Amino acid sequence: MQALLGKKIGMTQVYDEAGVLSPVTVVQAGPCNVLQIKTVEQDGYPALQLGFEDVKVQRAAKPQIKVAAKAKCKPKRFVREVRLAQDAQDVELGQTFSVDVFEGVDLVDVIGTTKGKGYQGVMKRHNFGGQPASHGTERKHRSPGSIGSHATTRGWGGDIKKGKRMAGHMGSVRSTSRNHRLVRIDKENNLLLIQGAVPGANGGYVFIRASKTGKAAQ
Repeated sequence: MQALLGKKIGMTQVYDEAGVLSPVTVVQAGPCNVLQIKTVEQDGYPALQLGFEDVKVQRAAKPQIKVAAKAKCKPKRFVREVRLAQDAQDVELGQTFSVDVFEGVDLVDVIGTTKGKGYQGVMKRHNFGGQPASHGTERKHRSPGSIGSHATTRGWGGDIKKGKRMAGHMGSVRSTSRNHRLVRIDKENNLLLIQGAVPGANGGYVFIRASKTGKAAQ
């Protein structure tokens, strides 16, 4: 299993052995405890449920407390499942995984929740160009333009078409950023230095896994 839960700390820059400067995101990855072990026979699919960062018992729900008690650890704030190709071997409840699982990994995918932007107009949300700055445009420079139309399309009539790009809530959605180079592993402090920017704000929780699609440079 080459996956961990963690928290985005922030960005910095480091030099490699060739003296090339690279921007990196610092992620505190683990230690993560195994809260549940799911098997094909019992659950229909193989997986490990990991938990990251302790939470006070009085702030956890009773099911969370019971699951953590079986694993002989404290309830966790951030819990996710890691799917496996086959039933886990030599893994026990409560076992701890750290950044060591990424030894030999060159590229990683990072899954997080993007920054929330609130309610935004079409220019910010969809990169619209807006209305002309002159030629009679009055107080409508950032408007979306025509929305509904009497021109019919089969099965819709003059209604607003499904998927019409309009103003609305922006951000605060799950996002996967793929094929980031894993620059450095700091085992002492449980840190991963990942090249480039990853989804979410500083302090946000992320899921890091070995890349599924990328190929490391030879």
